[in-house]
Amino acid sequence: MSRIGKKPIEIPTAVTVEVSDENLVSVKGPKGQLTQQVDPDIRVRIDGGLVHVERPTDQRRHRALHGLYRTLVSNMVAGVSSGYTRQLELVGVGYKATAQDNILELSLGHSHNIFMQIPSEIKVNAVTEKGKNPTIILEGIDKQLLGHITAKIQSLRKVEPYKGKGVRITGQHIRRKAGKTSAK
Repeated sequence: MSRIGKKPIEIPTAVTVEVSDENLVSVKGPKGQLTQQVDPDIRVRIDGGLVHVERPTDQRRHRALHGLYRTLVSNMVAGVSSGYTRQLELVGVGYKATAQDNILELSLGHSHNIFMQIPSEIKVNAVTEKGKNPTIILEGIDKQLLGHITAKIQSLRKVEPYKGKGVRITGQHIRRKAGKTSAK
């Protein structure tokens, strides 16, 4: 049995979970509502204050989907109850970020500024403190969408291994390389 798949998901008091006949799981909470289509082979049932995800057989495909859908439903429950936050740090001379009405303007050392439209489900905020690197704060209830937008922003200027310049998640460890050494 899948260790992750067989763990039941606890439903917080302010959250409601519903499963339709078409295996559409809908989770509603104080922060919003999320839905997820579940594979027809996987069964999701609600028992009291717990959600159970069950698979019909031990086929490889069913085992893979079992843990996947349990985690997706768990992320939805956590998202609508408390939400998710990601912080990105811009490391580099002259790197700047400003956010206005879900449009993120980035100055990342290119010849032009980059304007990025952030989906309305995600709240974006740019913070610049004197003496610290500019920070972009992303908040939302959908963990998949938040991770996708975070990766998209990071791909605009990947962290290079020699000086460590680029867009990184706050607290992320970067493996640094040594530069050239002159032989005498």
